[in-house]
Amino acid sequence: MSIDRFSFPTAIHFGAGARRLVAGHLQERHIARPLLVTDRGIAALPLLPAFLADLPGLAVSVFSGIWGNPVRSQVMAGAAAYRAHRADAVIGLGGGAALDVAKAIALMAHHPGDILEYAWDHPNVRPLTEPIPWFVALPTTAGTGSEVGRSAVVSDDVTHVKRIVFSPQLLARAVFADPELTLDLPPAITAATGMDALTHNVESYLSPAYHPLCDGIALEGVRIAARALPIAFRDGADLQARSDMLMSSMMGAIAFQKDLGAVHSCAHALSTVADLHHGLANGIMIDHVMRFNLPCATAKLAELARVAGVPGAAAAPQDVAAAAFVDWLARLKAELGIPARLGALQGARAVTAADIPALVVVASNDICHRTNPRKCEREDFERIFAAAL
Repeated sequence: MSIDRFSFPTAIHFGAGARRLVAGHLQERHIARPLLVTDRGIAALPLLPAFLADLPGLAVSVFSGIWGNPVRSQVMAGAAAYRAHRADAVIGLGGGAALDVAKAIALMAHHPGDILEYAWDHPNVRPLTEPIPWFVALPTTAGTGSEVGRSAVVSDDVTHVKRIVFSPQLLARAVFADPELTLDLPPAITAATGMDALTHNVESYLSPAYHPLCDGIALEGVRIAARALPIAFRDGADLQARSDMLMSSMMGAIAFQKDLGAVHSCAHALSTVADLHHGLANGIMIDHVMRFNLPCATAKLAELARVAGVPGAAAAPQDVAAAAFVDWLARLKAELGIPARLGALQGARAVTAADIPALVVVASNDICHRTNPRKCEREDFERIFAAAL
């Protein structure tokens, strides 16, 4: 078992088999009664009992009341489970939703009130004054990079509006990034989460904020994802491609401390109004927003084309290379089975022209578009969503 160890700033144990280091890590810190937080999907898979078998000597309780986009009630139920177990640590195992809820449960373990009262935009936001339990994270998808993030996104159960709880205190104390946990994910989940990782890297690079450290990370994250995502989609058992996507996902989450852009504002609106999976929403919207961004981000989009290996981009004029990157995104979506347009969605997730006013309201109020390279007003969102139908 070859595990690479590095900190950025979270201590990261990266490599096949890293999950087997969790028990020793916790026992070295005299932790005995962790609460394992995961989602319903993982709870029904052999992955969970296999992981529990790797935690000998620990009195582990499992909270798996998470499904869909994470909401307030899931966090509060998990916090109650933490106290009922008399837990002394939190293990987060899952995709972005499970890891965000795990962070929020750790916060609420010893804090009073409601989780949404700790959201950064609450009119009377509560401070973090109590100790937060030891928290370790194990991602099972390569998308949000929540395992290395310092925020938790939690929605109101009624309005479905997303709120962000943000603090460096929410950073995991250690991450065990084991690509074996992502093997054989269904192709559709691989595609949606992979487009989420790619979007994080792209939008953070395009943000006009000054952060050259994040720019370098984002560019390398795009280079890795451009090569690895189609392979991981086609062959769920390709460990190298899974490992690369897990790394690209973490890089995107590290890079977006620089901020994001209008793709995420659109995706947050689609999650709120149509309950669309966040990664899928990003995947559908990315090329539409990038086409909108072309006039104000030509040089950076051309650089993204070069880094992604778009044929002919390296020798092409900037405007040609920039447009080629947007076209490449559209081709990548088709290769991954991501719908080209919102109108292709069926059933409960269907989005129609009648939804545009509500989508525009949520997207306009979302903070992410404030760092989009091209200023995005309400009428711009109207045109973007209309074009994406």
